[in-house]
Amino acid sequence: MEAVYTASLSIAAFILGAIPFSVIIGRLWLKKDITQYGDGNPGSANVFRAGSIKLGLLAVVLDVAKGVPFVLLSHTVFGLSVVSVIIVAVAAVLGHAFSPFLHWQGGKAIAITFGVMLGLPQYDVLLVFITCMLLCFIFVKIDAWKIIIGATGTLAYLSIIKGNSWEPLLMLCLLVILIIKHFEELHTFPSFRANLFRRAQRN
Repeated sequence: MEAVYTASLSIAAFILGAIPFSVIIGRLWLKKDITQYGDGNPGSANVFRAGSIKLGLLAVVLDVAKGVPFVLLSHTVFGLSVVSVIIVAVAAVLGHAFSPFLHWQGGKAIAITFGVMLGLPQYDVLLVFITCMLLCFIFVKIDAWKIIIGATGTLAYLSIIKGNSWEPLLMLCLLVILIIKHFEELHTFPSFRANLFRRAQRN
């Protein structure tokens, strides 16, 4: 039965993840096509760019929230193995990143990545990811590199601390998706805020 539950929850997670809340918000309330703003991405960042902070925050919350339910159900209600939980989590992120409702286009998968981490049995991955992302947002200049370096740092830390546990495997899968979604923006080497490094050294 685990295979049936895993497949069913993965399909449900994919479909929920694929719902383009940011695009829907843009059309219903802003009366705008958010893909005409910024980088053309159908994600929450372009709801902000289209002119609404409140609706942008709503889009972020919805994108995070849609990553939680089926990941949470997979281990709390159905008692699936960690491998099955990983499959469900990855399915949710894939749905957001490659939405069939948007001709297999999708968002950058950042918010929903936080969402699936919220639904996991333990919060280790989420806490490490948040820490690495905060450091990258302080010291790294290019947005895409902030995400990739933060995710890579999370994977490295989990690989050292957790070893052969399930957390590094999940983070590796998520990192691959994030790299694919940010690949076009990674054509330059990452640059760092040198002035912050100098201040840190002085202190």
